[in-house]
Amino acid sequence: MSETPSAPNELEHERQYVAGLYHRLDELRAEKMEQLAAIRRSHSAGSHQNRSERDAFATMYEDRLAQLNAVDERLVFGRLDLDDGEKRYIGRIGLSTEDLQRLMVDWRAPEAGTFYQATAFERQGVRRRRHLILKGRNVQAIEDDVLDYTMLEDEPELQGEGALLAALNSKRTGQMSDIVGTIQAEQDRIIRAPLSGTLVVQGGPGTGKTAVALHRAAYLLYTHRERLKSAGVLLVGPSNAFIRYIERVLPSLGETGVVMSSLGQLMPGITATHEEDPATAEVKGRLSMAKVVARAVANRQRLPIGPRKLNVEGTILTLTPRQVQRARDKARATGKPHNEARVTFVKILLRELTEQMTEQLEESAGAGNSTDRAYLAEDVRSARDVRVALNLCWMPMTPEKLISDLFSKPGQLEAAAPELTDRELGLLRRSADAPWTEADVPLLDEAAELLGELDASAGRENALREEQRKRDLANAESAIANTEGFLEDSGAHGILSAEDLADHNAVGEARLTAADRAAVDRTWAFGHIVVDEAQELSAMQWRLLMRRCPLKSFTVVGDIAQTSSAAGASSWQAALDPFVGERWTLEELTVNYRTPAQIAEAAVRMANAAGLVVSAPKAVREGRWAPFIDEVPDGGLVPRLLQTLPEDLDALDGGLLAVIAEDHRLPEVRRALTEVYGQRVGSGAGGLEQDIVVTSPREAKGLEFDGVVILEPSELLTAAAGKVGDLYVAMTRPTQRLRLIAAEGIPAGIPEEES
Repeated sequence: MSETPSAPNELEHERQYVAGLYHRLDELRAEKMEQLAAIRRSHSAGSHQNRSERDAFATMYEDRLAQLNAVDERLVFGRLDLDDGEKRYIGRIGLSTEDLQRLMVDWRAPEAGTFYQATAFERQGVRRRRHLILKGRNVQAIEDDVLDYTMLEDEPELQGEGALLAALNSKRTGQMSDIVGTIQAEQDRIIRAPLSGTLVVQGGPGTGKTAVALHRAAYLLYTHRERLKSAGVLLVGPSNAFIRYIERVLPSLGETGVVMSSLGQLMPGITATHEEDPATAEVKGRLSMAKVVARAVANRQRLPIGPRKLNVEGTILTLTPRQVQRARDKARATGKPHNEARVTFVKILLRELTEQMTEQLEESAGAGNSTDRAYLAEDVRSARDVRVALNLCWMPMTPEKLISDLFSKPGQLEAAAPELTDRELGLLRRSADAPWTEADVPLLDEAAELLGELDASAGRENALREEQRKRDLANAESAIANTEGFLEDSGAHGILSAEDLADHNAVGEARLTAADRAAVDRTWAFGHIVVDEAQELSAMQWRLLMRRCPLKSFTVVGDIAQTSSAAGASSWQAALDPFVGERWTLEELTVNYRTPAQIAEAAVRMANAAGLVVSAPKAVREGRWAPFIDEVPDGGLVPRLLQTLPEDLDALDGGLLAVIAEDHRLPEVRRALTEVYGQRVGSGAGGLEQDIVVTSPREAKGLEFDGVVILEPSELLTAAAGKVGDLYVAMTRPTQRLRLIAAEGIPAGIPEEES
């Protein structure tokens, strides 16, 4: 090994190398921009196949440009010095020179795994792990983890604040940052776990569950590209605010094809609101509601009370209950969904009614009359009485119509749900124009599954599209084989797949990515699903998600102790066993990276005092402040908030502060703060110009803030059907500072007992 330069020279060396990486990144951007411009300049003449191929290349270059643009921030973050003398740089994507000399390794590649896994006890061939701390494109500092102690004799002066602690102490911005440069060993093991099966990641507040889930999604897409690119990955979060909070993380990791959805958006075309009544959410979330919906569908396949007279062009026909029952039994025997089976039901009865009309006309005209009766079938089909009668017996339905009628018409609900009590039936009743809620979404999905397509021809069209898709793939494979030279010259060799080309050759359809198509297709089967804050899901929500991934390939992330939904899980076994049996594995995160020790310990004491047994992950740092506790008289919550907020904002020095309270208090709090702080007051996760957030415990779930003020903590403790989760969640959101303001007393356990 050559003589090691001093620390200042090391810093300068890294700055020069990183500048070279950015230079190469800019070259690739310019190259793809030129290739894209050339494609766009090319004439659109020629065959449809030629035009589609050009469109495919254009989209490929656009996607590559989007990836190259998304990784500019902290492009490189680490370096490994290996026993054989190699220096291996680790970054967001892989980079090579024009002659394929490797400059940087993608963090997801197997060769990068040792950056996260190597320790002084198991070096795995690593002498030193170097963290590069960047601001913009400039290396601000370096920090070395020396794993081979003999290196300390050469470089005793190299040190640093620590990349992890630097990241933890940085101010929140309202957008989640990735942790790709600071992934710890236990997190990395989970991120790189096998794809198949259901992996549950249990972790207390601040353990990095969400970050692990997002990085795992990026890792799986990189490692299992062929399988997941076409099937896609779905990431489900607890709220729209949470989705906005995390939306930039995956693009920064080099992935742009993941479908992200809150629980209220899982039914295409429906954007649902929060279910305000916990008791109603609990009833709707029961697995037995699947049987209620099934009965509601079956009850729409009715038998008439007695024979019904039908007027067809002056001829009176009779539709009997026996005829209807026979047609219904045959239609049900097809096993098709309601709307599709209706085709069989209608066809049988139209044939019988036409035969009945033919017989009557022949009898009245005499046996010798052989007039053509071909028009009779159309007369029967179009007759108003016939159409009304058949619809009354078997009405085509949309999911929205079925569930709306079920909850707004007491007779239908009682008939479909005989097992529910009068109180439970009352919880479900509502007006026909009531907005859809998150708890309704699984019921709508269940109805859609049982009803099928409203247009009976849609099923045949889907089958035809599948056949066309097979032909498109075969044509695309042939086209790529015939254009190898062009692909090589354009730098696209090995990048453009037959599937990419087939997508762009689809005649008459928008040229969409798999993620685009999956987001609007309720029946889409994803290759993998990541569920964050999974402890909040009801049994019916799990049933919906299991339908979305028939292979049962899941990453389930959450903390049972933080459950606040009345329909949520009491254990992972109770949540998952009905769907995957014992075919799931549990991993646990044990280190709290977010919450200072004083605040984390107060939250655990509160939970324990309230009877909740919680895991207590070890906090990696002490904070500057213990929780502040302000007890005020009735009516004093908002005045004390206005009094103390300047002190909290000053202490956070530009950080993000959240005021968390129950929903009914939020309007008053928001008005009072807006009068003083104007546009600085926001909601959700905040932003660069909104450093004060007013939110509920539910909306705060999964988010983090530099400081948190909780109003009336005892209210949070009791509001969610007696569950501790809401207060526990709220207390563990801050990275620096926590204040509790109470007029009704401080819950037991929060103040530290004096010894």
